[in-house]
Amino acid sequence: MDDEIWMTAPEAADHFGVSNKTIYRWTAEGRLQVGGLDERGQKLFRFLDVAQVELVTRARAKRVLGIAA
Repeated sequence: MDDEIWMTAPEAADHFGVSNKTIYRWTAEGRLQVGGLDERGQKLFRFLDVAQVELVTRARAKRVLGIAA
């Protein structure tokens, strides 16, 4: 766990170019799991988990919109 990167929702949203609301929606839908809490009680997400969900979401959007990858 020490070598993993953990992010709060605002950090993840900023890094991946989505809104905080999107991060929390992915969590509510069960697509993204909260990995823990930071010292201030904010939810933490594993970088690789957020990246995977974001990649799948963008690929799905491209298919729906008919955009070539």
